[in-house]
Amino acid sequence: MTTLRRAGRYTALVLLALVFVVPLVWMILTSLKTYGGAQRIPPDWLPNPFSGYGYDRILNNAESPVLRWFLNSMLAATLHALLVLATASAAAYALARLRFRGRGVGFALIVGTLFIPPTSLIIPNFVIVERLGWLDTLAAVVVPSAASAFGVFFLRQFFLSIPAELEEAAVLDGANHWQVFTRVLLPLSKPALATLAVLSFLTNWNDFLWPIYVLFSPEQLTLPPGLGLLQRAYNTDYPVVMAGAVLASVPVLLLFVLAQRHIIQGVSRSGLKG
Repeated sequence: MTTLRRAGRYTALVLLALVFVVPLVWMILTSLKTYGGAQRIPPDWLPNPFSGYGYDRILNNAESPVLRWFLNSMLAATLHALLVLATASAAAYALARLRFRGRGVGFALIVGTLFIPPTSLIIPNFVIVERLGWLDTLAAVVVPSAASAFGVFFLRQFFLSIPAELEEAAVLDGANHWQVFTRVLLPLSKPALATLAVLSFLTNWNDFLWPIYVLFSPEQLTLPPGLGLLQRAYNTDYPVVMAGAVLASVPVLLLFVLAQRHIIQGVSRSGLKG
């Protein structure tokens, strides 16, 4: 019975892995096809012949500066992740460790904002960005969502799992709140910080709707809305679109591989207490 259960579990895991892996493999193979090869019905699984047509089009097309979009996305997502870490960690420390009137109410209000549909905030955010003069700049896609309610909640839960005795020992040695925060809590919170950084990076990297509203110039676009311009009105050049999708997927996959251990530690420990 144990052998059958183990076989069933491994079978289920393999099938689940295929659900995620097969689309990635199909995307990569389609990016290596010719325009005609990608239009064949029934479709060929392997490119016949292999072609770099899609990559040549996106890398050498002056009308669609994909590399510029890629760099814009990298810069915007990196700055956004850093801002989220700065704001969320400070707020989470105050809500987890400091004692002040209204702390519970403030935390409830912050968590309550998670239930507000993001699309309902597009108009007020647009008005704020316009008045600040940030339209058609990367600041418009970096700053507005940098105050992350999820980040505050996530880091607060992690901070609560750290023994208070460590902070008390630091206070006895003469440390103030800022020193306790920067020299005790943050070094012990690297898994949670890495997890939040990855999630924040991916959220900004994959954002499609908001950049459409605030970025207008082709050279200012980020990758998701830029790749949308590669699709034509009446037909789609699949090798070009898939080549762009492969380019967009590479940083995400590398980031997950490099931070996988920290992500697992951060998620597992953030729910121990609170």
